Amino acid sequence: MSSPRTGAERPQRPHLSAAAEVDQGIDLYWLPLGAGGHSVRVNGRVFEAIQAARERRPRRALYHAALEVRSSGGRFVIETAPVTRPAGTDRGVVSEGPVGSRLLGRFRLFRYELRRWQDGVIPDVAEAVSSPARLSDDPSAVRRLLELVAAVPPCVWGRDELDVGEMWTSNSVVSWLITRSGLSVESVAPPADGRAPGWRAGVVAARRAQRQAQLGFARASIHACSSRTKAGATVSEI
Repeated sequence: MSSPRTGAERPQRPHLSAAAEVDQGIDLYWLPLGAGGHSVRVNGRVFEAIQAARERRPRRALYHAALEVRSSGGRFVIETAPVTRPAGTDRGVVSEGPVGSRLLGRFRLFRYELRRWQDGVIPDVAEAVSSPARLSDDPSAVRRLLELVAAVPPCVWGRDELDVGEMWTSNSVVSWLITRSGLSVESVAPPADGRAPGWRAGVVAARRAQRQAQLGFARASIHACSSRTKAGATVSEI
């Protein structure tokens, strides 16, 4: 008859690293444009009324996208917002860009900032619709997206500076990051009967950047192969 196992003989659970224990993932939040701000809400409605009339379609609710990313290094909020400088506050600002025009961008009132804010907050997150939407829980995608924030082009907000057919907005930043990170941007859409101005601009700009990067890599590879071939031919001649 076998004796009962002692505590020392009980099978031990495998040790999990800190990275494995963390709920890593990328979540998208859809915030009604102007949530918490009357003037922005009114301006957004006026803008949408004009656009709807031009395109001969019904008016739609406008949304602003923000990302919350959880990694082994912590939780980060990625969002664009007007430049503010309260003393002693670190919002993880990565870059700044102009609003309206580069000339106006010389003044702080006409500048926006892109934040990768550790332990940050999404303003008015309580008003988010159909959120959060999990985009990925792949640690590699998480790491890649966080690294790419610094590479987002600081385009003029409200202008089609990249000539992609749509103005650049905070939504452009989010869709740019999703596309460049290799996630399925086609599966992402604003809430029903809603619209996210600038979303397509980010997708087109990101795909253009990807093509340029691939072309640059191909040229570098061809150059390297050509250099090795020439070096081999020189050695054989000696």
